[in-house]
Amino acid sequence: MVKTHTYDIAQVIGGVTTPQAATELFRQHLSVEQFERIERIRNTAVRIKIANAIALCRPDRVFIHTGSEADREFIRRLAIDNGEEKPLPTEGHTIHYDLKEEQGRIIDRTYYIVNPDESVSSLANKILRDDALNDVREKMSGIMKGFTMLVGFYNRGPIKAPVANPALEITSSAYVMHSADILYRHAFDCFDEEVERQKHFYTNIHGQGPNRPEDLPNARVYMDRQDQTTYSCFCTYAGNTLLLKKGNHRFSVDKSVYQHRGRQLAEHMFITGIQGPADRITWFAGAAPSGCGKTTTAMAGDHFVGDDLAQMWIAADGTVRSVNPECGIFGIVEDVNWEGDPLLMEILRKPGHEVIWTNVLIDENGIPQWTGNGEPMPKKGHNFQGEWWAGKTDEKGKPVPISHPNARCTVSARALSNCSDALEAPAGVETRVITYSGRDSDTMPPVWVAKGPDEGVVIGACIVSAATATEVGARGVKRAPWANAPFIPGALGDYMDAQFKFFGSQEIADDKRPIIAGLNYFLTHEARGGKGRQLLGEKRDVKVWMGWLERCARKEVKTIETPIGHLPRYADLKRLFADLIAKDYPRELYDKQFSLYIDNIVARIDLQIGAYRHEPNVPVRLFEVLYEQRGGLTALRQVFGPVVTPDQLTGNC
Repeated sequence: MVKTHTYDIAQVIGGVTTPQAATELFRQHLSVEQFERIERIRNTAVRIKIANAIALCRPDRVFIHTGSEADREFIRRLAIDNGEEKPLPTEGHTIHYDLKEEQGRIIDRTYYIVNPDESVSSLANKILRDDALNDVREKMSGIMKGFTMLVGFYNRGPIKAPVANPALEITSSAYVMHSADILYRHAFDCFDEEVERQKHFYTNIHGQGPNRPEDLPNARVYMDRQDQTTYSCFCTYAGNTLLLKKGNHRFSVDKSVYQHRGRQLAEHMFITGIQGPADRITWFAGAAPSGCGKTTTAMAGDHFVGDDLAQMWIAADGTVRSVNPECGIFGIVEDVNWEGDPLLMEILRKPGHEVIWTNVLIDENGIPQWTGNGEPMPKKGHNFQGEWWAGKTDEKGKPVPISHPNARCTVSARALSNCSDALEAPAGVETRVITYSGRDSDTMPPVWVAKGPDEGVVIGACIVSAATATEVGARGVKRAPWANAPFIPGALGDYMDAQFKFFGSQEIADDKRPIIAGLNYFLTHEARGGKGRQLLGEKRDVKVWMGWLERCARKEVKTIETPIGHLPRYADLKRLFADLIAKDYPRELYDKQFSLYIDNIVARIDLQIGAYRHEPNVPVRLFEVLYEQRGGLTALRQVFGPVVTPDQLTGNC
């Protein structure tokens, strides 16, 4: 974490250091109406930060967004008038296109601003504060000339939630502000109170500039952990510009690790409730890298709260509680279809809801189309690369898909028919199941439960996933610790220590302690002796894996103990497949999915041991758990060979 507090970059460039100077700047740059609005914000630090953003970016006009319906409509109209969005025939639907060269997070141009004595994650880029000062001054001074600066006041979490974080979104992009209006809670009327209660606020300053391909080499995202401020320029993709999301998530991770270690967590997790027997609800929180099924898993729940981020804490009653910092969905649409995602499709295909589409194809009838939607493919249309027709190829002769793999929809969570009222509960939901998943085609079973909290932390530390389209330039298979590694500012060892301390905390009541599990939807036929890369199962099977975990958390099912954790028994799964999704579950499929392929799992463990040996200050407990698992697997191999079936593990399941 930051050891030495030095200068605030925005303040050095803007030059506003006193409340009086901020007020005078507002008088000069704001209309009478907008000045009256900013006068309702009384917190001195907030006013000075906004004033310095104005002095840095030098916009033609400033709009103070109160969150009223009139203001929201102004933002919607501005996004259309300035060409950032285009209305579609379905009322409330618009399409936004990012540049074809900027279809994901620009991880190669994203930096933490650091002081000389400050360390950051080994997986991240960093830039010294003096260099960042020069770069921000060069790239962002006057970047909003000719634009209107939009200033929004939001809360990342329900109002008055113990772990919510107030945040400013300052941008020249109406599309970015429109997205924020859907994804976050307006807090203009209570912003001073929320800042006073939390003793901090986040700031996000974004200017997209001319939005031309030739400007992309100058695109930057800077995150200043010291002043909890992000700077973003010459880019439009929401992952690079709507820094209320992953930019501020990083600050929340910092806060949980270095200020509230062992008491709070900030995670890349969905939150959903599963309806169990006798009308009970068991709440889940689960991590998966972007593009690995997190939204689908969240939708599989009966009571939706969130699909991407979670703030967690240990409450006074000994329960683990979770809230969603967001109140909307910025979801990947590839492979979203009626079979696997009927609730989301209701929003996307039927009128009555506000939807911002990004980087999908718009066909000749003005209808959004995307890869994997299960509908007839259009013959032609317009997508992120321009005009498209069936059979179109790029300059290298590769087929151009109808939509980008990272094409998105932005919708309100409240539009979902299964959205829970708990979304806005300051007390959050009592969380009894934690899951971790990635894209693992050939190793782990579909579901398994850790033997204890330490082993559960290790499941999260050992996520392996294929690179996805969410990151520009990412390729191949990689480690994805906790599905949160790109958003961990400090050392992985510090973050891991916080995980062990949180889930192993004595403040959690024994009868309320969450079980921690691994999920893997991506096993293929060829990985289990068959042919082809098709999945060994279906997307809808997730309801069964989660149904089993719900009963496991309540200690209502017996399990098979293995070196990697507890596996389900066949009889329980067969019954749940029939009850939950009306599907037969052959014993042959169970054996393929839940046999242990020892060599693959050992290789996975060795990968993790080798990688974590190079990380500083990794808790020794990680290695103890991994070596214990490795030893148990090796012993099984000596008895049964390289493939160990459930029958061999128990003799009667």
